[in-house]
Amino acid sequence: MQENKDKSIEDLVDDAKGFLEARAEYTRLYLVEKASKIFADLVTSTAVIVCFILAFLFGSVTLALYLSDVLGSYAGGFGCVSLIYILLAVIVYLTKDKYIEKAIINVAIRKYFDKLADKEEDDEKL
Repeated sequence: MQENKDKSIEDLVDDAKGFLEARAEYTRLYLVEKASKIFADLVTSTAVIVCFILAFLFGSVTLALYLSDVLGSYAGGFGCVSLIYILLAVIVYLTKDKYIEKAIINVAIRKYFDKLADKEEDDEKL
């Protein structure tokens, strides 16, 4: 009877070790998955932001050159574009607390919950 008990305890210890090893491997793979998703999101978001910035800069120069042609003066065209940006900056500064920050917060929360829902769908498939 004692021998049977010892064997059962040894089996239980072996099962516990196996469970802990499997749990450690699962945690490692889960962290790798999360890190790779964050990295991919960071890379794609950076690429999109860089493209928007370049389009914005080239659009600004194009507008300034067009206005320079219309006004007959480079200083006048680039000055008008500068005034447009100053006006835009003042509008953003005056409305940031009421509208802009709330919109950014809502987009961030929506993106988080969409990713959370995607994760839950992936977990259900397993």
